[in-house]
Amino acid sequence: RRSGQYTMNHDHSKKIPDGASFDRSGSQDSLDELSMDDYWKELENIHETRGNNHEERVALVVKEPDEGELEEEWLKEAGLSNLFGESSSDSLESMVFLSTLTRTQKAAVEKRVETLTQTMRKKNKQHQIPDVRDIFRLQNDSKGKVCDGSEPSAVRTSQNENEAHDGTKGPKFSLGTDEQKSLLEDMPSSDTDINLEISFAEQAANLKESSVGKMYEGGGGDTLLPNFRLPKDKTGTTKIGDLAPQDMKKVYSLALIELTALYDILGTEFKQQKAVKIKTKDSGLFGVPLSLLLEQDQKKVPGTKIPLIFQKLIAQIEETTLETEGLLRIPGVVTRVKGLCQELEAKFYEGTFNWENVKQHDAASLLKLFIRELPQPLLTVEYLKAFQDVQNLPTRKQQLQALNLLVILLPEANRDTLKVLLEFLQRVIDHRDKNKMTLKNVAMVMAPNLFTFHGFGSKTIEQSEFVMAAGTANVMRFMIQYQKLLWTIPKFIVNQVRKQNAESPKKEKKDKAVKKLLKKMAYDREKHEKQEKTPNDTDVPQGVIRVQAPHLSKVSMAIQLTEELKAGDIVARFLSQKSGNVQTLKKEDVFLYEIGGNIGERCLDDDTYMKDLYQLNPNAEWVIKPKQS
Repeated sequence: RRSGQYTMNHDHSKKIPDGASFDRSGSQDSLDELSMDDYWKELENIHETRGNNHEERVALVVKEPDEGELEEEWLKEAGLSNLFGESSSDSLESMVFLSTLTRTQKAAVEKRVETLTQTMRKKNKQHQIPDVRDIFRLQNDSKGKVCDGSEPSAVRTSQNENEAHDGTKGPKFSLGTDEQKSLLEDMPSSDTDINLEISFAEQAANLKESSVGKMYEGGGGDTLLPNFRLPKDKTGTTKIGDLAPQDMKKVYSLALIELTALYDILGTEFKQQKAVKIKTKDSGLFGVPLSLLLEQDQKKVPGTKIPLIFQKLIAQIEETTLETEGLLRIPGVVTRVKGLCQELEAKFYEGTFNWENVKQHDAASLLKLFIRELPQPLLTVEYLKAFQDVQNLPTRKQQLQALNLLVILLPEANRDTLKVLLEFLQRVIDHRDKNKMTLKNVAMVMAPNLFTFHGFGSKTIEQSEFVMAAGTANVMRFMIQYQKLLWTIPKFIVNQVRKQNAESPKKEKKDKAVKKLLKKMAYDREKHEKQEKTPNDTDVPQGVIRVQAPHLSKVSMAIQLTEELKAGDIVARFLSQKSGNVQTLKKEDVFLYEIGGNIGERCLDDDTYMKDLYQLNPNAEWVIKPKQS
């Protein structure tokens, strides 16, 4: 089977960039053998490199967790560890948090608390563990509703959903439960629209109820991937990196619960793996933990978010030309790559390494080697298995939704590095007419580098090697194809964060509230003094917002909201007010931010309709400033 089949498929069909012409197998749901060849060949290359590699490193041990450990860890990660243990009295914050959860998210939390409770009773730990039903009952009592399970424990806010806690009319957040069902039915959604307004797990649950058995369209290895898109959201799309750290923490907890709920509904087990700490190199380039590498690099280039060697290898490959046939597929010469590797370790940081001698295929091999040599996989030990399991989800859309949540869950360094890698792979594919590297080929070659991780021993690979190979190659295709969608924070999660922020003061302990009040009084006093200086700032009339721009020549402007006014228009209006003495900032350098109210801060995309957003967060301040790196 192997003889001479490694010549690339000459795929000239422009309409189908993805090479449908060689789907020879009758089966639609696996990638055919011919195109899988690249995968096995890559695996051979990897083994060959490893065979000649410097001293065999200790494999990373993945520990099988004890009963209950998994759940305890999960609740901790979800920010709910104070539901059990000594600190369980301190669960007011958690109460607010829980009150914002959807029906399916609550079910996921209940399931884990239940398991943990049983385990702890077995072990007879003296912790006070609340009965899970009490947790949710408490909340609902306070709202005059008892949740006894006889009705879905939908998130109910006060009877009058439009009243904020202080009795004033506040914005309404759609949060996805009962009201979502009707929303779902009303929405004329096409199969390729990704609905970010409604919890993914709720969508899956509704789909399951409405069409038993119809859901399975097969994991889908067929050649063409649907053209998924995000329908326009008038309040603006939120990307990873647009929110302040304190809100990102909440996003992380919600994404974890949501992903778990989605896997629960779809009957796929979601288990975070745990790595046992092993000794790793504490300096150098290859085989150094990502976080350490960045620490080292930030001393050289402050603020850098991607390892310098990684950036340099990509630049080196691109410098030659991306049109080289078989780029990424044809390996460099093993002995030469090994030599370069050692030379880079010695000279890269000194700046004495001579890049002129590095051949393109060698640079590509070094890039893949860098990814494989990371002591923990780029997709992390915790989530590597969850990334692999995406292939088991019933529909393409659910696979995409799961990947979206997984990307949010990655640590920042891993996520940023993955993003740069995927963008580079897309640029390679853009030259497929010349380099013969289609989306499918690139996915085949890269999958073994991201998914077959030395630390898991070969066991995970051998068992069902073929299925896993095709599956991970598919997940790889998805990540490359839909990378722009994957870095979006779903609106339903942002709304849950808004709701938590809006509700948390009324649950806060008195002393916190007092502190806040004092702070507010001081702030009001300051504001009042400022206002005396600038009388035009006092009462901003209805439908007008005041936008601050401390970095620009025009420092502040009152802006009338109209139906059509977008964030980009406001930025443009400020930038058109040029004055000689201010350094000129270009349009792409500054953004309008929504700050305070029910969000920490959020960088707005240019297409945000300001009137719609103002209605969602009337107490926000509006500031134009450069994006923090």
